[in-house]
Amino acid sequence: MSKRQNNDRLLHIATLGRTVGLHGEMKLHLFTDFPEQFVPGETFYTKERTPLRFETVNMERELVKLEGIETPEDAKRFTNVMLYTTYGRTREMCHLDEGEHFWFDLIGCTVMEDGVTLGKVLEIERIGAVDYLQIKTDDALTKQRLPKQFLLPKQPPFVESVDTDAALITAHGAMAILEES
Repeated sequence: MSKRQNNDRLLHIATLGRTVGLHGEMKLHLFTDFPEQFVPGETFYTKERTPLRFETVNMERELVKLEGIETPEDAKRFTNVMLYTTYGRTREMCHLDEGEHFWFDLIGCTVMEDGVTLGKVLEIERIGAVDYLQIKTDDALTKQRLPKQFLLPKQPPFVESVDTDAALITAHGAMAILEES
C-alpha cells in the first residue's frame, strides 16, 4: 500500500483521561513520539471519526480542553476516549530526522538479507530505548523449521537501509537472529 493510499487511515496517538479542575480540562495520555502535534485549534478524531477540536493545550501538565466543553461533567463524557489523527496529517505535522521513519510506514515492509527474503514487518515494539521490528518469517523459511516470527533491532548494524517507497528493509545479521530465535 503506497503512502498516498493510506493517508486517510486513522492512527491512535492519545487517550483522554480523567477531568481536572473546574472548567473541563482533561489529562492527555500520549501514544506518540510527537507531542508537537497537540496545539490549540487542532482537530483529532474518535474511532468513529467524530471530530474533537482542542481549545487549550498545556503539554507541561499534559492537560487539554476540548472546544464546547465548559464543566467537568461535560468533559467526563470523553474520559477514556481514544484520539486519532490520519497518517497524512501525521506526515504534515511531525518532523523526522535523517534515517528516521514513521512506524506505520515500516509495517508491511519486506525484510531481505543477501538476496533472501526473511519476512515482512508485522509491528514495531519499543523495549527500553530500542525499537524492534517484529517480523513474520517468510513461508519458505518456516518450512525449514525456522520460527514463525522474530524480533530484529531497528538499528545499525542490523538494519542497513530502509526504502519505504519500495517497502524494503535491507538487513545484516538478521538470519543469525532468526536461526537463534
